[in-house]
Amino acid sequence: MSTRSPSSRACWCSGSSPTTSDGPVLIAAIAAQATAMLVFSTAGGVGELLLARIVQGLSTGAALGAVGAAMMDINRARGTVANAFAPGLGTATGSLVSGFVVQYLPAPTHTVYLGLLAVFVAQAIAVTSIDETVTRAPGALASLVPEIKLPSTVRGAVLAVAPVMFAVWALAGFYGSLGPALVRTLVGSTSAVYGGLGLFVLAIVAAGSLLALRNTRVTTVMYTGIAALIAGVALTLVAVDLGEPVLFLLGTALAGLGFGSGFQGGIRTVLPLAKPHERSGVLSLLFVGSYLGMGVPSVVAGWLVVHGGGLIPTSEEYGAVVIALALVALAALLVRGTGYRAPTVTVASGVATTEVRAAETERAERVL
Repeated sequence: MSTRSPSSRACWCSGSSPTTSDGPVLIAAIAAQATAMLVFSTAGGVGELLLARIVQGLSTGAALGAVGAAMMDINRARGTVANAFAPGLGTATGSLVSGFVVQYLPAPTHTVYLGLLAVFVAQAIAVTSIDETVTRAPGALASLVPEIKLPSTVRGAVLAVAPVMFAVWALAGFYGSLGPALVRTLVGSTSAVYGGLGLFVLAIVAAGSLLALRNTRVTTVMYTGIAALIAGVALTLVAVDLGEPVLFLLGTALAGLGFGSGFQGGIRTVLPLAKPHERSGVLSLLFVGSYLGMGVPSVVAGWLVVHGGGLIPTSEEYGAVVIALALVALAALLVRGTGYRAPTVTVASGVATTEVRAAETERAERVL
C-alpha cells in the first residue's frame, strides 16, 4: 500500500528540461497520482490495481525528476543531499504508517489511499505558489517526450556508482518483498505493524546515515556503504537461521547504514557533475538503475517463495545475491579508483560550485 513503484517511477522525468519549467510537470504528475489513488480506493480486481500502479509509477517518475532538478537549481549542495535523503525518509514513513493504518483503522484499503489523495491535493496547491526555477520557452510539450540521457560529463561517474546503487536497492527490495513475512515469522505475530517494521528500520537508519555522513568524503562513504551492506545482510541471514528477531533488526539497522551510505554516495558523486538542464535526466537514469535493482530481484524472489523452496530458503538465497552484488560493486570501485576521482561541491558566498581535481586534499573532498 505504499506510493512507491519499484521500477517504473523514473521512466520519463528527464523530459522536463530545459524548455519546460518544473511547475507544470509537477502539477501533471500530482494529478496523475491523485487519479491513481482514486482507482486504488475503488479497485475491484487485479487489472484495476495494475492499471493504478502503472499510472502511479509514471507520475512518480515525472515528479522525482522535476523535484530533484528544482532542488538542485535552488541550492546545488543542499539539493544534492535532499535528493538522497528524501527516498529513505519517505520509505520509512510509508512502511510504518501503512502498517498502523492496516492494523487499526477501518477499511484500510480505502482509508490509506483517500488519505494520500488529500496529501496530493495539498501538494498541488503548494506547487502553484512556488516560483519557477526554469524560464518557460516554446516546445514545452515536445520536451515531455520520454527521454533519458547519459551526458559524457557524468558517464564515468555513473559507471563507477551504478553497481553500488543497484546493490543497495536490491536490499530495499528484499525488505519490501520478503521482509514483512520474515519479521512476522520471527516474532510469531500476524500484526501488520510488525510487517512494516523491518523496512522502517532499514530506511530510517539509511536516512539518518545520510545526515551523519554528509560531510564525509564521498569515496569513504561509498566504501562504508559496501562494508555495512555486506555485514548487515550476513547478520540478518544468521538471525533468520537462528530465529532471533532482535538480531534480525540489528542486522537490518547495519544494512540500513549500508543502504544510506551507498545511495547517498552515488547521488553525491554524479549529480554535481551534471549541468542544470541535464540534472533531471541524470536523476532519471540513476533511479531507473536503482529501481530495477529493487524490482527485478523482488519479483524473482516472490516466484521462488511460491514455486521454489519457500520463504526461508529464498531469503537466504536473496541475501547471498545481495552480498555478491556488493562485492561486484566493491570490485568496480577498486578498478576505477585509480583513474577516477569523485567530484566535490564547495560553497562560496552562498553559491555552490563543482570542482573536479586530479589531486584532492582532505578538505576539498568534503561535501556541504
